[in-house]
Amino acid sequence: MSDSVQNDASEKKGFKDVIIDSFNELGSTFRAFFKAPRALWGINIPYVLEGLVYFGILTILGKYASENVQLSDLHAGWVYSFVTGGITFAMLILGGLSDKLGIRRSLAIAFGVMFLGRSLVAISGTFPLGSGLMSPMFFTMSAGLLLMVTGYGLYQPASYAGIKRYTNPQTAAMGYAVIYGLMNFGAFFSGFISPITRHHFESVFPPNGLTAVFWLYAALTALALITTLVIITKKTDKAAIEQVAKETLELEREESEDSSEDIKEKSDDENINNQLLYGLSFGLFVFTVLSVLIKTGSVLFSFPLSITLLILFALAAGWEFLRHRPDHPFRDLRFVFFIFMLIPVQTLFAHNWLTLPYYLDRAFHGSVVSEYFELFSNLNPILIFVLAPVVAGLTARANVYKMMIYGTFVMALPTFLLSTGPNMYLFLSYVLIMSIGEAMWQPRFLQWIAEIAPEGKTGAYMGIGQLPWFLTKVVTGLYSGYFISVYIPRPESGLVGDSGTMWFIYGIIAMISPIGLIIAKRWMQKGMKKKA
Repeated sequence: MSDSVQNDASEKKGFKDVIIDSFNELGSTFRAFFKAPRALWGINIPYVLEGLVYFGILTILGKYASENVQLSDLHAGWVYSFVTGGITFAMLILGGLSDKLGIRRSLAIAFGVMFLGRSLVAISGTFPLGSGLMSPMFFTMSAGLLLMVTGYGLYQPASYAGIKRYTNPQTAAMGYAVIYGLMNFGAFFSGFISPITRHHFESVFPPNGLTAVFWLYAALTALALITTLVIITKKTDKAAIEQVAKETLELEREESEDSSEDIKEKSDDENINNQLLYGLSFGLFVFTVLSVLIKTGSVLFSFPLSITLLILFALAAGWEFLRHRPDHPFRDLRFVFFIFMLIPVQTLFAHNWLTLPYYLDRAFHGSVVSEYFELFSNLNPILIFVLAPVVAGLTARANVYKMMIYGTFVMALPTFLLSTGPNMYLFLSYVLIMSIGEAMWQPRFLQWIAEIAPEGKTGAYMGIGQLPWFLTKVVTGLYSGYFISVYIPRPESGLVGDSGTMWFIYGIIAMISPIGLIIAKRWMQKGMKKKA
């Protein structure tokens, strides 16, 4: 059948047919998971557990830092910034280590380190270590979180390397889709496990039973470690590699050409003298740490001067990096505009763990929403798990850039539903509509980057495209705690909150993305036409 005939057939499909096709695709994903090489199960099954544990921890970490460790809401937000931003940074540093250690060893080390880290967090609430910003409890928790961040920085790159190792180029997309879906699936179930555990052990681990939840998550991490070691063995690894080798034999020549191009790009970059860049980067790190210490009162120094020097070092490091790399993605103004214009709407992703748990726990205090805030905080993952293939089927032929505009608009707009004050039905409507918007634009994000990237630079563009997400997690965590303390204070404080104003401000911030994309539409699409 020719392409034109296929296109005509797809255009004649009705809404019902597209929905059926989408759910058939979802079913095919499950069937492919069960028929995959056994070694791939050693990646996917622990990934479900890790999705449950990781997002479960993000949901309760703020409450634990505020109520158990007795940090201010502002400082609790900074803890979030350290964890989420630190994971992205750790992935950049440790991402290549899995290639040297091997998949099985990398996953084992990662799970082992994360188990120790999560156990330390649980220990911080098990024994009387005091409380407050500089207490032994805080440092024990921080040491545990540091280990968790380090382990996760090795874990996720190793998992994706495992998907690549145990799939062929034609089934790789399915492999990555399965692991993303299973992560969201696991995250949803943390909403059930956490409140049940917390309520059951509230009297054993006062004041709220959260320490028991951390112990449970540490145990699940140990289970993931054991599962990995049992399933991924030398025998299963060898069998999977042989199966994949047979399937990719016809594509070896094409892959070898791609590999030679990658090697050439790497060798060109290695000829650059980076000593000045390293020095500037170290200065940037020093003044970042100094600024945080000044703000916490640990160091006496001029905060405005420290921030000024931090900005100057950041600009100098950026310029030094780019002036030696004329083909770097950051020299592409359209690409830079696009990825940074998404930061405002991406703040809503970060607020799923930075703000929603506080909002549901405090603004709905005394209701079932507050009692089971973990469940309501994790409705988005299961919605994405179901909606992503449906929306993909409905919008398969839509223009990518237009989908980015529509998707970010649909995701940002329902935030204003929360501006009228706490209401369970409006909150559920917000989560549903926001998830539909996320399903509309998030999968298209990497597709657009791939389309705008010059020949032979797709990988570089994909990697750099994640930088704004790193900045979003760090920056949003720095101010979210302040907003929480002002607009949704603790019920026992006696202060009157105004959550509606907070969400109105967040809605205004998120709307910057679709408005900016609309304003730049002609300029952006002109660049894509020129490339074509």
